[in-house]
Amino acid sequence: MRRFTRLITAFSKKLEHHLHMLSLYFVYCNFLKIYKTLKVTPAMAAGVADKPRDFELIIDLIDDRESNPNRPKKHKKRISN
Repeated sequence: MRRFTRLITAFSKKLEHHLHMLSLYFVYCNFLKIYKTLKVTPAMAAGVADKPRDFELIIDLIDDRESNPNRPKKHKKRISN
């Protein structure tokens, strides 16, 4: 996990970005990666998923998250005198 080391380019300067990257990593490890010892993904072994997922799952999760942002759609214009 070189992501936790500050002296490389993979380090996130903002905590929010770091947490998002860790979330993506955990989704990859649990739903996409098939481990040789288990012969399935950890989500399949736990009974959470019935088949291994692909990268479309991650892309769909990101798209769903970005479609409903919690910020205003238009910026307020400043009125200068």
